[in-house]
Order: sequence, then structure tokens, then C-alpha cells
Amino acid sequence: MRRIGLQLCVVLPLLLATPLQAQMVPAPSDTEASVGVVRDPCAVNRPPPETSSAYGAWKVRDFANQCRYAQANAALPPATAHRVVFLGDSIAEAWVKYDPELFSNDVLDRGIGGQTTDQIAGRFQQDVVALHPAVVHILAGTNDIAGNTGPTSLSRIEANIRTMVELAKVHHIRVILAAVIPVTRYGWRPEVQAPPQISALNAWLKAYAQTEGVEFVDYGAVLTDGGTGIRSEVSGDGVHPNTLGYRLMRPLFDKALAKLLRP
Repeated sequence: MRRIGLQLCVVLPLLLATPLQAQMVPAPSDTEASVGVVRDPCAVNRPPPETSSAYGAWKVRDFANQCRYAQANAALPPATAHRVVFLGDSIAEAWVKYDPELFSNDVLDRGIGGQTTDQIAGRFQQDVVALHPAVVHILAGTNDIAGNTGPTSLSRIEANIRTMVELAKVHHIRVILAAVIPVTRYGWRPEVQAPPQISALNAWLKAYAQTEGVEFVDYGAVLTDGGTGIRSEVSGDGVHPNTLGYRLMRPLFDKALAKLLRP
């Protein structure tokens, strides 16, 4: 008994001291070289984009690229009652270039080229929820099918879409869910059999949107070549719309948005 009592006398003070000691650990600085919890992850050892190899290695840490719009988000004024966020990949990102007039009056572009739904869902809190929009326009999935971040499955893509839609609904954000634009062949992944995968995903997106009561927009209806691809006059590479392509897409978006913002 005396031995057990002695052990308790030694162990108990250590257990009791642990929470206090943890509270006394100073907050890490933004300039620390080590990874871990810091005040501003985007400020830690970020090399300039010009040094491509170093910048590429740094981006691996920021898988979802939450740093891309961090400063722009912080500088935004309070949201209006009609704020819209365009979320997605390069097709969403390039929209502001080809149709800049659309991105005024509190319509924000938060697309990032090359991203898959794994990455887009990973920044949904920062690039959508925290911005308090009335509507989010989600256009994503083509890079998943192309395999940009490795092998995936339709069920994984669907799960990421569900995550984003459910988060939006919890925060009273109305949703426009876009179909994947038709692609016959990805120039950077020619081995991928895109058409059947796109068709299957779009069928699920349409049914899911109907079940969840969110707006579904099929931009492929105005871009298709009548087969599995996109018309050459509306795309320079068979994947991304050009100025004419976005001009044809715009009325479909306007119609969906007007329906959601109708008093």
C-alpha cells in the first residue's frame, strides 16, 4: 500500500499539470519554418509562383488551395442579399475572363483551374459559407473524370457534391448545380473514356438536384455537337468554352438565378 501511495503521489501531479502546461504553450508565429498550427498558413514559407518547382511543392501542402482567394475574401465588404458565388474548376474560373460584366453587383468567381471535387469541397467553408452568399453555383466534376488527383469513382464524386449541397442548405444558401460539359477527349488524359462517365454523372446530378429541390442547369444543351462532344465554334480545345460558349451559357444561368432570387 505504501508503494502504491508513493506512485500516486508521483503520477497525479503530472496528470494535473498537463492541461495547465498545454495552456501555457505560446502561439506559433506566422514565420515559423515548421508545419503545424499557425495563425496564417498562407504566410508560411510561400515561395513566389515564378519558382515553379518550389511553388509546386508548397501547393501540395495546401491541397484544396484555400490560400488562392484568402486575401480577396478578407477584403470583401459585407454580403448583399443577392450575393452569388461561382464555385468550381477552370470552367468556372475562366467565366470572369470571357464574361466580366456578369461578375459585378456582388457576383464572385471562386473557380480554380484543374481542381477536382475533393479539392473544391475542401474549400467550401472558406470560399462559400464564410462569404454569406444567397446563391452558390457549383460547376465541377470534369477533372475528377480526367483523373487530375488520381483514381476516383462516381460514388466519391457524388459524395463530394452531396457534401457541398448539404452544407449550403444548412447555411440557407440556395444552389445552382451544373451538369458536366460534354467532352469527347481530354487533351492531357487521352486514355480516359470520358463520354460514358460524364453521361452517368450528369444523370445522377439531374436526379439528385430534383430530389433535393435545387436548380439544375445543363449547359451542354447549348454547347453539344450533337454527339458526345462540344462544338468546335464554342471551344478551342474540346473541353473549355470560349467567348461564344459562355455567351450561350449565360441565359441558362440568368434564368436559374432569377428563379432562385424571385421574391
